[in-house]
Amino acid sequence: MDKNANFDQRAAVHSDQEPWIASPMKGVDRRPLDRIGAEVARATSIVRYEPGSAFSAHTHTGGEEFLVLEGVFQDEHGDFPAGTYVRNPPTTSHTPSAADGAIIFVKLWQFDPEDRNQMVIDTHAQTPQPVADGVCEIPLFKDARECVRIEIWDPSVTVQNADHKGFEALVLEGSIEESGEVFEANSWLRLPAGALLSATSGPKGARLWIKSDHLALPQTAPNGGV
Repeated sequence: MDKNANFDQRAAVHSDQEPWIASPMKGVDRRPLDRIGAEVARATSIVRYEPGSAFSAHTHTGGEEFLVLEGVFQDEHGDFPAGTYVRNPPTTSHTPSAADGAIIFVKLWQFDPEDRNQMVIDTHAQTPQPVADGVCEIPLFKDARECVRIEIWDPSVTVQNADHKGFEALVLEGSIEESGEVFEANSWLRLPAGALLSATSGPKGARLWIKSDHLALPQTAPNGGV
């Protein structure tokens, strides 16, 4: 299954308008945002765990990062309530579940194979720092390949940037408008490297998960396909 697999093009998904697609595990459903590959894939998705559901034990050969959007996500390492950001680099493993249900935003097979930075961050416990007029930031992860953060935009703020090597955002709260398109909670936008970002927050502002500078290299699937 390929979805939004051309990383030289703008891509947008309003996930709340998309159907849930069943995974191989009962009670675990997905809304794909971008994907290259079959069941094992380079993928960006929103995943819903029904109460009491679980996924089988697995190793993250290509790495996994996720942000808990609703509920409490769990594995043998602990409980991760809404707002928790987790990076499980290549070679890590776990058995995920959600006793009371959870929804997560997750990215698979998008790590440097040598990355071993495992981390858990409660984003709601962090103090945002101002980075521009009307914009604050909660840093999550940064290396030579990518920059991941939460950004909080004041109401009616316009943010412009063409000096990036790829831009991706998931709206967590509030809304933004980009290219005449309104993105509300759970809507996702991806721009190719060097494309002008010109977005304006709505009347209630916006809270965004953002990754940038990660599309400079060809995006490959687990089987080596581009």
